[in-house]
Amino acid sequence: MKIKYIFTIFLMLMSSFSFAQESKLQWLDLTLSNYDYPYAVKYFPVNTQQKKFKMAYMDINPINNNGHSIVLLHGKNFNGAYWGTTINALKKEGYRVIVPDQIGFGKSSKPETFQYSFQELAGNTKSLLDFLGIKKTTILGHSMGGMLAARFALMYPETTEKLVLENPIGLEDWKLVVPYQKIDWWYNLEMKKTYEGIKAYQLENYYDGKWKEEYGEWVRLLAGWNLNSDYKKIAWNAALTYDMIFTQPVVYEFKNIKSPTLLIIGTRDRTALGKPLVSEDVRKTMGLYNKLGKATQKAIPNSTLVEIENIGHLPHIESFDKFIAPLKSFLAK
Repeated sequence: MKIKYIFTIFLMLMSSFSFAQESKLQWLDLTLSNYDYPYAVKYFPVNTQQKKFKMAYMDINPINNNGHSIVLLHGKNFNGAYWGTTINALKKEGYRVIVPDQIGFGKSSKPETFQYSFQELAGNTKSLLDFLGIKKTTILGHSMGGMLAARFALMYPETTEKLVLENPIGLEDWKLVVPYQKIDWWYNLEMKKTYEGIKAYQLENYYDGKWKEEYGEWVRLLAGWNLNSDYKKIAWNAALTYDMIFTQPVVYEFKNIKSPTLLIIGTRDRTALGKPLVSEDVRKTMGLYNKLGKATQKAIPNSTLVEIENIGHLPHIESFDKFIAPLKSFLAK
């Protein structure tokens, strides 16, 4: 009885903690106009698919410009804001840093309907760089941004001076083992998201159960949208991008990447799309970044692998010093 009583008290405390966290959530509008990014945000007009959209981006020019630039591409559950410390470090080294929010993400437009593809997003990013007068640059992508960065490098090798992939997803083809789900399935999944559910997912998949208060910022950014009466539009765009990720693997084309490439891999990462849809035996084979990093390095010509032991999906958040050191070294070559 005593054990049962203690467990009940524990559950009550956890419930109270969860309520306290959720009560801190800030209502966020569709384009995060009431959320400040680390640097000034500008907007680039994107005319595509017979519609007009706005693509948000940060363009940071250092005083001691070294003549080189780098583009930072965000992951699916993130936006340009989480690159703040990376921007600061690269700015000090003299790099011009461009950080776009892709259409459907962050401060950019949230379409009612949109045909998402990595080719589309890469083309929009190239148009932005053309507008900014950038002919050659390093492309760095994290998570979903890694898939986009690889696609960009394949489409625009003349623009991609160097390529950096930080724990990119898509290092394996999940549709070979995960049953296909229609977009409506992903939409319904998004509509059920809560602060506690988002945190639990990130805690398990990103941080191996080791939570720090600063990680909560990226949970609250997603959960704050849930308070918006137009959340259905955000959820629909999220569902469309899930389908893009699932059906458009780039892993088979790694051999065609021509740019010098750096892989920064947190080996504890176990991120993989569709784990709840497969058996436990199959699940154990998915998202093994301690193996996927090595396999990807062998697949991409002229590539270098830096493994960060005991770090998960977000090296630049969880272990910034171990992330930025090899990045700066690679860029300086």
